[in-house]
Amino acid sequence: MSRAIITRRSAIHGNGVFAGQDLPAGYKLADYAGRLRTHAYVERVYGDSVESGHTFLFTLNDRYVIDANVDGNDTRWINHSCTPNCQPYHVASEDGDKRRDRIVIETLRPIQKGEELTFDYGIRLEVRHSPRLKQIWACRCGSPECTGTMLKPKLRKRKR
Repeated sequence: MSRAIITRRSAIHGNGVFAGQDLPAGYKLADYAGRLRTHAYVERVYGDSVESGHTFLFTLNDRYVIDANVDGNDTRWINHSCTPNCQPYHVASEDGDKRRDRIVIETLRPIQKGEELTFDYGIRLEVRHSPRLKQIWACRCGSPECTGTMLKPKLRKRKR
């Protein structure tokens, strides 16, 4: 039986995840896995990682973050793209326990065997997006629609 996803070196960045077989649109690849952390823990331990341009942290909900640095699976190697072929989505636990919420990665369109899997990281930093920071978080997806950075514009605060 063929594996649906395979991890190997990527032309985009470092390791990447590739389709091990043809995948239909709407195919659930896997849950984004890792150790469950509170936002306070992540800020204390990884607070200065904004300067690294690299993260395995995925915001799960308003209380928790998934830290794929610990107990992560192959989904942590899915690279960013400005024109992604996959998307993550939040699945709330049926009993309301936010510790049991999940992030599932799903294909957006049919994907051919061997194609690299990507999603838009949607990184929003509340610090100034200086040229240096944009370079640290540079996008290398190669898409004609590439914005050049993985950073999304900061959310504007609404005036009352």
